[in-house]
Amino acid sequence: MTHEPGRLYALGPDLARLLAPNPSPFTGEGTWVHLIGTDRLLVLDPGPVDDAHLDAIVAAVAGRPVDAILVTHTHRDHSPGAAPLAARLGAPVWGCAPLAIPGNQEAGFDPDYAPDRILADGETFAHEGRPLEAVHTPGHTSNHLCFAWGERLFSGDHVMGWSTTVVIPPDGHMGDYMASLQKLQGRPETIYHPAHGEPVEDPQRLLRGLLGHRLQRERQLQRLAAEQPGTLEALTARAYPGLDARLVRAAQATALAHLVTLEEQGRVTRVGATWKA
Repeated sequence: MTHEPGRLYALGPDLARLLAPNPSPFTGEGTWVHLIGTDRLLVLDPGPVDDAHLDAIVAAVAGRPVDAILVTHTHRDHSPGAAPLAARLGAPVWGCAPLAIPGNQEAGFDPDYAPDRILADGETFAHEGRPLEAVHTPGHTSNHLCFAWGERLFSGDHVMGWSTTVVIPPDGHMGDYMASLQKLQGRPETIYHPAHGEPVEDPQRLLRGLLGHRLQRERQLQRLAAEQPGTLEALTARAYPGLDARLVRAAQATALAHLVTLEEQGRVTRVGATWKA
């Protein structure tokens, strides 16, 4: 099913979503903005700054009070719309911390994100009679949060409904990402609403699959580095044969995240630009 940006899609009496107009090889159809609640709303991940898109969110709110604009993490397809939307709706911005790791990060981060309230792991507040809990899930980014509300988990980019998650060092960390997947395995939510792709109705099965995929990739890269030590570019080409050229840099970043974690575990070593096991 193809979705129309700006159109409101109901997911139940107390949940709806609309699509930002930012399709790409990394976002799928685009970023889903979730409107949580019935009479009072939370707006989750408002997406990029785009006047028509922000107009569509305001129209979807339809004059209802907005208690907060929530943000899962500070990539440019999630957080930049928070400040202008907050000004239009008179709502505060709550959610993840600003990016904590200094230095030369990848260009996808939003450097201007400034929340009114930073939510810590396990912190809860009531929304329409039920607790909404912030769940820290570092890995995709160091500041990534999911949000649990009843049987639902709003999983941001940590668990997506259309693709595996890209992990880009130095802020992204594969060991943290896998630990966060294991953390979600111990939680009770039965449906996930990701920022990209469709709702996940069997999340435990998907979590097992994502962990299995990452462990398989980890073993593959260790084996390739043992058989023929090489640069990141060479190992990535061998690990991802026939990859779409638009995705090569993302694959290299994810391979690097695996190799860095393997290096931390003493399972591979790096000599100059060459990785070997």
